[in-house]
Amino acid sequence: MSRTTMYHTTVRWTGEHWGKVTMGNGPEMPFSAPPDAQGHSGVLTPEDAFVAAVNTCVMLMFIWACERFRLQLKSYNCRAEGTKLIELDRTEMFTQVKLAPVIHVEAGNEDHAIVEDRTKKALAAAQKFSLVANSVKSEITIEPQINIE
Repeated sequence: MSRTTMYHTTVRWTGEHWGKVTMGNGPEMPFSAPPDAQGHSGVLTPEDAFVAAVNTCVMLMFIWACERFRLQLKSYNCRAEGTKLIELDRTEMFTQVKLAPVIHVEAGNEDHAIVEDRTKKALAAAQKFSLVANSVKSEITIEPQINIE
């Protein structure tokens, strides 16, 4: 049987191109539009939050998958890049989010090729089960650098 869970945020305009977002689980932070859209630098933007949502969700699902695939994850560091298309009529959308994780996994006594294959399967599972990746129209690609130690 299906079920639902609700999440919420509250945003409040604080003047000019500034706002404050309060997350349902507590954190509060200022945000703005990006500088190229009359916003401010050095602060959270909706564009940053969108790319970060994909990146953080896939990472957390990868950790979950590593546990199930019995991988000894040593480190995970991922740069994400979102490509935004701006149409002639000024409508915008993200067309792609590219993730480039650098992953270090301990092989122990196992064959490195087998551990690398399991790591790739864990990444595929992370993408498949990522709530955020499944909820966006943008293409999500993962181009990992996997290091088996």
